[in-house]
Amino acid sequence: MNFLAVLSKERSVAPAGYNRWLIPPAALAIHLSIGQAYAFSVFKLPLVERFNSSDTAIAVIFSIAIVMLGLSAAFGGKWMERNGPRKAMVLATICWTSGFLIAALGVQLGYLWLVYFGYGFIGGIGLGIGYISPVSTLMRWFPDRPGLATGLAIMGFGGGALIASPLSNALLAHFGDTAVAGIVPTFITLAAVYLVFMSFGAALIRIPPAGWQPEGYVPRKTPQKLTTSAQVSASAAVKTPQFYFLWILLFCNITAGIGILEQASPMIQAYFTNITPATAAGFVGVLSLANMAGRFVWSSSSDRIGRKPIYLLYLGVGSILFIILAQLGHTAVALFVGIAVVAISFYGGGFATIPAYLKDLFGTFEVGAIHGRVLTAWSAAGVAGPLIVNLITDAQHQAGVTGAAAYAPSLMVMAGVLAVGFIANLLIRPVAQKHHLPTPPPLDVVVETAPEPARQ
Repeated sequence: MNFLAVLSKERSVAPAGYNRWLIPPAALAIHLSIGQAYAFSVFKLPLVERFNSSDTAIAVIFSIAIVMLGLSAAFGGKWMERNGPRKAMVLATICWTSGFLIAALGVQLGYLWLVYFGYGFIGGIGLGIGYISPVSTLMRWFPDRPGLATGLAIMGFGGGALIASPLSNALLAHFGDTAVAGIVPTFITLAAVYLVFMSFGAALIRIPPAGWQPEGYVPRKTPQKLTTSAQVSASAAVKTPQFYFLWILLFCNITAGIGILEQASPMIQAYFTNITPATAAGFVGVLSLANMAGRFVWSSSSDRIGRKPIYLLYLGVGSILFIILAQLGHTAVALFVGIAVVAISFYGGGFATIPAYLKDLFGTFEVGAIHGRVLTAWSAAGVAGPLIVNLITDAQHQAGVTGAAAYAPSLMVMAGVLAVGFIANLLIRPVAQKHHLPTPPPLDVVVETAPEPARQ
């Protein structure tokens, strides 16, 4: 009971003088850990060897994890808002690390279903709860720069794979030559590493006292057009057209981004016959960096130019870039790589900017819960993106089409998907007053506090 009391929302309120710049490292500790999911492909071939199964059967593990990410974020969002970010981070830590341990047991015993249950189902719950756990807290600490704050944290999810991929390869090489000898201790080691990092994040996280504002912060007298000072509950938000327009634009942005990431390596080799597999792997690494950088650069930029205009850039210019990539990408390697890098940076930016967009439209009262429900778009796109591009490309290959021409149709379809998101973004208007809470509730527990020190 004492342990649960320490995790309570009331015990998470920051003391007087707490430095708000300690909150982004707490969020990063969580997101860098769960970002390992993007490096799951490292284990694909060893798992195929262990279970003597198809690539598709192993890919299902990742698909389950992404579906559970969206579902757990949707259903766990209101629980997280009631109980605070620390308890949510601890739950995410337990699920994420135990998912590795259960998966390791499945590999040891030879039960693939146990890997599905461990890494996919239980680990996927940890992904979803961990992803949303710091978002609303960050925006309450950074009302002056919500895009920058969420960009810093969600950048960690994109960067987690850059750390996990070489680390996992090194552990697999160190522990043994066979699949069992390599995978089992690697999973256990990763569980231990992530337990330490995520526990650090949970210990560091704090929520601001009610009514707290950064020293010197003065809200805009003329806020951006879509920004509201009212509060909308999660149950009311899902009754608004704005929620569904945001769901659509996020789904379109993610579907197109995953579509190009799914085929990045074979695509560049098809466009340019002199590209080696090693060079193609390097290209995938560059795209990962662009994904991570876009989460911070574009999301931070949205604080200045506004959330709706930045999504017009992501979706409108992104659609044009996909068309150019399909029609002219084969003319020069530099053109192909440059366009792909910018397009994937928009994909990353779309992830990082959505929490601030939600805050603008619905306020901060239950923005974490609303964010969780919008993230079901990620689950849907995680299935739709790979399915669409692979079906189209397979059909092209079966028809005898080779080279760049085989991939151009799927790129054109992705351009159309982005155009749909562009239209959805254009339709977004301020939330009607009838959905506002009549009296904005206190966001957090009131405690005596002094102004934040000058260093921020």
